[in-house]
Amino acid sequence: MIVRPLFILGFCSIATAVLAQEPKPTRPVKEGEVDNQEITVEKSRKIELQPATRIFNKIPSVKPSAEQRKLTYEFEDRKLTVGDPRITPGVLAPAATQAEETSSFNNYVKLGAGNYSSFLGEGFVGLNAMSNLSLEASARHLSSAIGPVDGKNSAQSDTRFRVTGKYLADAFKLQADFGYDRNAYNFYGYSREYAALGFFDPKQHLNTINFKLGIENANSENAIDYSLRTGITNLSDRFNASEFDWGTNLNASIGISGSVFALLAADAYVTQRSDGSIVDNRNLFRVKPTFKYTSSMFTLTAGINAVNQTDQRQNINDTRAFPVIDIDLVPVGNVHIFAGVDGDINRNTLRSLLGENKWLGQQVVLANTVKMIDIYGGSKGALGGGFSYEGKASYARYRNFSTFNNAIPDTSKFAVLYDGGIANVLTISGQLAYAQKDKFRSTLKADFFNYSLERLEEAWGRPRVAATWTNSFILDKKLFITADLYFYEGIKNRNFVTAKTYTLNPIYDANVKIDYFLGKQISAFVSLNNLFGQNYQRYLYYQNQGLNFLGGISYSF
Repeated sequence: MIVRPLFILGFCSIATAVLAQEPKPTRPVKEGEVDNQEITVEKSRKIELQPATRIFNKIPSVKPSAEQRKLTYEFEDRKLTVGDPRITPGVLAPAATQAEETSSFNNYVKLGAGNYSSFLGEGFVGLNAMSNLSLEASARHLSSAIGPVDGKNSAQSDTRFRVTGKYLADAFKLQADFGYDRNAYNFYGYSREYAALGFFDPKQHLNTINFKLGIENANSENAIDYSLRTGITNLSDRFNASEFDWGTNLNASIGISGSVFALLAADAYVTQRSDGSIVDNRNLFRVKPTFKYTSSMFTLTAGINAVNQTDQRQNINDTRAFPVIDIDLVPVGNVHIFAGVDGDINRNTLRSLLGENKWLGQQVVLANTVKMIDIYGGSKGALGGGFSYEGKASYARYRNFSTFNNAIPDTSKFAVLYDGGIANVLTISGQLAYAQKDKFRSTLKADFFNYSLERLEEAWGRPRVAATWTNSFILDKKLFITADLYFYEGIKNRNFVTAKTYTLNPIYDANVKIDYFLGKQISAFVSLNNLFGQNYQRYLYYQNQGLNFLGGISYSF
C-alpha cells in the first residue's frame, strides 16, 4: 500500500498534524479544522429498563414485576478503545460480585497468587458510625513479575487507593472522593535490532491523583432536581509529562407540568498539559438546555448543545451549536422505538488517550473531537420470559478522526494519527439479555463498525467487530460463577519503518471466575483467563499472556 508523503512526515514527528495533500498548518483552517486533531467516536446511549429515580433521566420504562427483576444494561456511547481493560496484558482479578445474602460482613481482605509470578492484595473497610454519615476506604494491588515476552521486561503492576465519605441530609447528599492510582509497565513490543542500538528505554509508570466533591438533591418531592460535581485530577508519567485537569458538571431539572420538564446540563473543564518544552492550556465549556415531554405513549426531548473549546498552543477559540432531538415511542407493551439526532465536541485529554492505549510515546498532540452530526435509531424492550433486547443503527460524521499506530523509529511506542478531513462512521449494535430471577444472567452484545475516511488509509488500531458474551450464575447461595467471552476482529496496524501493513489475527478471549463461600467469613476464589491460550496481539508487537490463573482466599469481617 502506498503511503502519502505528508502522512509519513507527520507520522515521523508524532506530535505534528497529519493533513494529507496540504502543507502543515500553524493554526486551524476554516470550519474549525485543527492540525493533528483526534476524534473519539462515541456510539451509544445509556438505556435502562427500570424506572429512573432522577427527573433529568426519566424515560418511559418497563416496570419490573414482583416475580423477576429486569436486567439493567446499557448501550454506551463508548469510545472505540484500543485496549479493552478486560483483555489487556496481565492477570485479571477475580469477580468482585458476590452471591447475595451470603454474609452480613461489609469489610474484607483478599490475597491471591498465580502464574506469571502474579500477586493480588485487596482490602475494603467501611465505617457507618452514624445513620447519615459513612466513610469507606479500599486498596488494591495486582502485579505480574514476569510477562509473555522476555520475562521481567514485560512485567506490570497496578496499585490503587480510594477513600469516600458520604453525608445524607433530608434535602441533599454530599460526597467526597479521594483516589490514587499507580500503573507501572514496560514497552516490551520492541525489536531486537532497535534495542541493540541503545535507544531502548522500556519502563513507564503513570501516577494519578484525584479529588472530587459533589452535592445532589435527596428529596424526591422537590420541584427542582439537581446534581453538582467538581473535581481535580493530576496525571504524571516517567517522562516528565503531566496534566492538571479541573472539571465541574451540573445536571438540573424542573417540572413545568406533570408531563413537561425543563432540563439543563452544563460542563466546565480547565486543563493544563506539560510535556517537555510543550505547555498547553486547553479549556472546554458546554451548556445543554433541553425540554422533555413524557406520556404513556412516547417521550420527546428537544434542545440545543452549545460548546466552546479553547487551545492556547494551537490558537483555537471555537464555539459550535448542535441540535438535540430524541423521541422514544411505546407502540405496544414493553417495546420501545427510538430515534434522534445530536452532535458534540468531545473532550480528549492525555489521560483519556492513555486510557485507550497506554503504550503511547512522548509529546502526543492533544485535540478535541468534533462530532458534527449523529443520526441514530433503533428499538429496545422486554420480550417476556426474562428476555430483553436492544438494536441500534447510527450514522455519524466526524472531523479529524483519530487512530493509533506504531511510531517511528521506535515501533514499541504508539502515536495518534488523525484524519484531517471528514470521517463517516456507520455503527450497527445489538444486544440480547436474559435473566432468571437472581440466579442466572446472560448478555450478548455486538458492535459492527464501518469507517469511510477521507485522508487516512485505514482506521488504524480500531476493530471492525467487537462482541462480548457475559454470564453469571449463583448456585445454592455459596457458589458464584462468571464466564465471559470477548471477540475482536478487523484490527490493522502499519509498520512505517518496513512499510508493511498487518491485519491482526481475530481475538478470542474466554475467562471463568469462581467464588466459593466456605463459611460466613471465609471464601475461596479462582480466576482462569485466556482459556484458549491464544497469545493474541491487541496492539501490534504486544503479545498477550497465554492461559493464566489467579487463586486465593478472602476473609470478611
